[in-house]
Amino acid sequence: MSQSDETVGQDFALGIEAGTVVEGRPLRGHVGGKDAIMVRKGDEVFVVGAFCTHYHGPLEEGLVVGETIRCPWHHACFSLRSGEALRAPAFDALAHWRVEQSDGKIFARERIRTQAPKSAPTRAPRAVVIVGAGAAGFAAAHELRAQGYDGAIDLIGADPAQPYDRPNLSKDYLAGTAQPEWLPLRDPDWYREQRINVRTGRRVDRLDVSARLVTLDGGESVGFDALLLATGADPIRLPIPGADRPNVFYLRSLADADRLVAACAGAKRAAIIGASFIGLEVAASLRARGLDVHVVAPEAVPMARILGPDLGAHIRRLHESHGVVFHLENSATEIGDGGLTLKDGGSLAADIVAIGVGVRPNLALAQAAGLAVDRGVLVDAFLETSVAGVYAAGDIARWPDKITGEAIRVEHWVVAERQGQTAARNMLGRGERFDAAPFFWSQHYDQAISYVGHAPSWDHAALAGDPAAGDCEVVLSAGSRKLAVATLGRDLDSLRAEVAFEKAMAALS
Repeated sequence: MSQSDETVGQDFALGIEAGTVVEGRPLRGHVGGKDAIMVRKGDEVFVVGAFCTHYHGPLEEGLVVGETIRCPWHHACFSLRSGEALRAPAFDALAHWRVEQSDGKIFARERIRTQAPKSAPTRAPRAVVIVGAGAAGFAAAHELRAQGYDGAIDLIGADPAQPYDRPNLSKDYLAGTAQPEWLPLRDPDWYREQRINVRTGRRVDRLDVSARLVTLDGGESVGFDALLLATGADPIRLPIPGADRPNVFYLRSLADADRLVAACAGAKRAAIIGASFIGLEVAASLRARGLDVHVVAPEAVPMARILGPDLGAHIRRLHESHGVVFHLENSATEIGDGGLTLKDGGSLAADIVAIGVGVRPNLALAQAAGLAVDRGVLVDAFLETSVAGVYAAGDIARWPDKITGEAIRVEHWVVAERQGQTAARNMLGRGERFDAAPFFWSQHYDQAISYVGHAPSWDHAALAGDPAAGDCEVVLSAGSRKLAVATLGRDLDSLRAEVAFEKAMAALS
């Protein structure tokens, strides 16, 4: 996440031969020592910052789509014309420069320091309440202000911490390679400057959609004209004896991560129950801290149901090469003082136990308020619930998906952020369908898996490339329908798959 101190390529301020800038292919360089890329689209040429503002991904390796560029790492999208961050997970704009063409050369001139502020929407609610201060909630609040909304915003979250980068908890933060100051999505001053009333450590006890009121713990009521429900999900608690012991951990919040980090200080052996993405990311992070790690899971091949058997088998081998021991086609029946009792009759010594067997959407508030609920809060293509002016996003939202032809619910960070952005724009009357292809990434040691689409069930997993070489693609299909694409070491292919899904959805509109 740190920036390079060395510039690369030519200085665009001194001029570049026009013929060296190929249509749609980012050219890396700098402007007076500031990292930049130059991109040609038709007769126009744009110069913007070289690195994604999310995790510093190299945009020279990204994909140009129209007048935008997408980050190869986590699929953030930026305007080439203005540098504006158009789509999560990035929220900060890229630097951009005025471009001039003269005598067969292209020059980057002065940096354009400010963007024209967006005018306040003509049709907007007077007050917006956002219940849930996670990915979707933060993104919605941010987008409302970015779109020029100047009404009241209350962002209410049960977590005592202000919005932070939750995916990092099981990755670099737990491994000890990310600093605590990297986690907040914005510093406290930003919320004050943007006039966003953040109420952390507060729960909403009641939602009255008729009176347009939410009631907080303690009895305080807050009125709204538009509301976003983004209450997220809670970890599924394992119903076995000993699952409530003090050395047993679930990882969902920053406080959870801090407790687990503290426990690692005096531990030598860890058992992970569940070979989910979060379970295996925790396994990798605890190995980075030097603990002996054992993973217990019922499946024969980790992640095979999600990624296909070949990539799943590679993940197992990758973890084993780093010292993780698997106990597959098995489960824990009891957690004792010094470890686990297994279903096959064996036992496993462990100082700490981390459980990652999935999450359950937090639907109680929506159900009590009378919203339509069916394995999630039902929303339309605009993310509006069964009650006008009330929207839902993130882990709880179940929306109509054009690719599968079904209503789906997806528990991914980037999906939640993008839904928060779409819901915010629709509160302001934009009438925008949520048609983003679901995307997530998972980090295992030095390898990152990207996944685009949604394939809860599939009948064919087509592998191209070699997982062992860190270079492959798996296409998951049901019949003739391509549902999802998982890649390892093929970032451009992942971006192209995302664009292909978007085009397919647009064709179905």
